[in-house]
Amino acid sequence: MIGLYETISLVIVITVLTAALSIVWMSWRNGITPMPSSLRVRRAVAEEVNGIGDGGLLVEAGSGWGTLGVYLAKHCEGWRVRGVENSPLPLAFSRIAAWLTFGVRPVAGTAGDAVPLVTFLRDDIYRISYREAQAVVFYLYPGAMRRLGPLLAEQLAPGASIVSVCFALPGWKPEKTIICKDIYRTRIYVYKKPLEETRLSS
Repeated sequence: MIGLYETISLVIVITVLTAALSIVWMSWRNGITPMPSSLRVRRAVAEEVNGIGDGGLLVEAGSGWGTLGVYLAKHCEGWRVRGVENSPLPLAFSRIAAWLTFGVRPVAGTAGDAVPLVTFLRDDIYRISYREAQAVVFYLYPGAMRRLGPLLAEQLAPGASIVSVCFALPGWKPEKTIICKDIYRTRIYVYKKPLEETRLSS
């Protein structure tokens, strides 16, 4: 007969294995493992976002563990952050992190309704709409960005900004490139959707 200790241990082992397999499966499917960003990278991205404008909706495509999204919501006044992630475990972690950071504290929306500073949605970054976003942030691998670039070119409003961590966005010319002072010398690329319909560089 299995005792209470053995039962608890078995449940923990099964839970950990299930979580690990879930991450492996979603990483294989997405082509990249969810990677938390370093504090120096988060600070640099927040500085760029704060320099974009008066705020609005910021979409983080592929929000992973939520470290960047929560940081931006906390340090970028006037911005509402919407993280989009399809891997269940990192998504659950990001929602817990948001709750621990902000609780149920809302911020006034443009229509007078209360909206959260940051939300994390389970969805596909290639199927959601970016039309309402004033800024898009991501830390994705180049193959994912090749798919995402044309969607952003089609959907983003003129003047909207894009901030890409680590990799350049294929087909787009950055307005600015920042090199972080971390051990990886991480690059951050800042783009803006042209105000006029001009062809993006190839």
